Amino acid sequence: MRAKICLMVFLASNACTMKFTEMKFPYTKRFPIADTLHNKIIVDDYRWLEDFDDDDVQKWVAQQNKFTRRYLDKLPQRKWLRKRFRELRRYDDVSAPHKVLEGERIFYFAIKKDWERWAYYTKKHENAEPVLLLDPNQWGLKTLGDVYPSRDGKYIAYGIEESGKENPVIKIMEVETGKILSDSLQGWRQGSISWLPDNSGFYYTANPLKGSVPEGEENYWDAVYFHKLGTSCIEDKKVFYHPEVKEYFHYANISEDGKYILFNRSTFYKNEVYIQKLFSDEPMKPIVSGFDAEYSIVIIDDRLIIKTNLDAPRGRVFATTVDKLDKKDWIEIIPEKEDNLEYVAAIGGHLYAVYTHNAYTVIKIYTIEGIYIRDLPLPTFGSAWVWGYWSKPDVWVSFTSFTHPPAIYKYEFENNKLIMYHKPPIDIDLSNFVVEQVWYNSKDGTRVPMFLIHHQDIKKDGKNPAYLTGYGGFKLSMKPYFSVNYAVFLESGGIIAIPNLRGGGEFGEEWHKAGMLEKKQNVFDDFIYAAKYLIDNNYTSPDHLAIGGASNGGLLMGAVLVQAPDLFKAVYVGV
Repeated sequence: MRAKICLMVFLASNACTMKFTEMKFPYTKRFPIADTLHNKIIVDDYRWLEDFDDDDVQKWVAQQNKFTRRYLDKLPQRKWLRKRFRELRRYDDVSAPHKVLEGERIFYFAIKKDWERWAYYTKKHENAEPVLLLDPNQWGLKTLGDVYPSRDGKYIAYGIEESGKENPVIKIMEVETGKILSDSLQGWRQGSISWLPDNSGFYYTANPLKGSVPEGEENYWDAVYFHKLGTSCIEDKKVFYHPEVKEYFHYANISEDGKYILFNRSTFYKNEVYIQKLFSDEPMKPIVSGFDAEYSIVIIDDRLIIKTNLDAPRGRVFATTVDKLDKKDWIEIIPEKEDNLEYVAAIGGHLYAVYTHNAYTVIKIYTIEGIYIRDLPLPTFGSAWVWGYWSKPDVWVSFTSFTHPPAIYKYEFENNKLIMYHKPPIDIDLSNFVVEQVWYNSKDGTRVPMFLIHHQDIKKDGKNPAYLTGYGGFKLSMKPYFSVNYAVFLESGGIIAIPNLRGGGEFGEEWHKAGMLEKKQNVFDDFIYAAKYLIDNNYTSPDHLAIGGASNGGLLMGAVLVQAPDLFKAVYVGV
């Protein structure tokens, strides 16, 4: 990440102290390995680098790091950069409050400007004194995972992870006393906890321990267990799993009214859902099975609200009752629209349908019968999330955009107004910066939108330093969000460009499928043609254009670096 930030600001400052062509890079040996795939011989000279434990690979990494540090540490803007980031990143902040379903107790995260990690607090009620419950700043290499308060806030279950290994081990705390109970759970990678209304126990998901399944399969075979409070893991019962398919994911969720439990089994983008009466010996019943689509279900007073992309790639909503589970009895209450339906939240007696419209959020409010009331007003086009309880009046909204740091609001339904609850004290003025949304043609003629963020007085002379980033995969939508990295680059005279590539979820399942598997080249083409748009319209030039991305975005960067190296001056490929 530090390398990416230096690359961006270095590009903006034009303070080149040494040309790359004059630099002596560490030697990388070639050791060819040939494979025959589809009757073609493919030679890989660098597969030896995949063995990270090999001594030669360790030496190569050390040489590369030394070389990189020698170059980056000499950049004249590093001193200013460190100072500016400390100013913008270090401040006291709090998260949105989580008020329990039953009672007045509140939980929230908070951080001090000199802390590295967020701590977890509670209050008996909104005006009470805060109490620090969990402070991972004191845990060394251990970190805090997800936290799951019971419905009345008497207990919290929380995950502790070792050295970022994504292997949370759940502990139980009695909130009033701070006492850690002796309870233990089954398996590893424990989480997705749903408490019983009476605090007598909870459902959770875990993977099997190493040695209990064939080697390597401990990352699969996850299952839902039930844990009775005050007992050890030996007594936990495995209640929902699949005996034959190891790749399925499982979790359970108890309805807000405490009458039902939903069991969810999923694979990528498709799932099955089963229902069972809580505290009943009745067997679970399927609501949907067969993995024919994606379903998200909320139960409201024996009524099921079902969001799905079944025969509707951009999503629609059905309603039925717990005694009419067959699809033929479902009633469509919100039909498919041009925009992509992300999710539906049942809050304060209304349904809040959260859509992505041209890659930014629109929230539509409906009655439980699906009658449209109005759109929820947002500060500008950006990204928003809404949450709360069906049985409680509080409607919480978080909002962010490229020039709008993330803020938390309360929505007053009666007055149709957002009331500011909290905004972070980020000391930056972005009032002179604008956000454009442009559309360009990709290689095959597909129209692709792109966000451009820059100073309002920009000159289109082809000399502006620009940073182009993207993702294009796994149905992830690149919606507007605030980034300190971007803000510093903008302050330095740069342009940020973010295209909404195929493979993402901005326009529903069809847009996602158009950038996956045998159509993955569409993603690379969309990105390359975004760069061409910036160059052709004189926003920047190849000598002033840097690109970067991580994870699936790192794959994207590697591909376009190979396919169109003449378009870019610098590339950041992140894992």
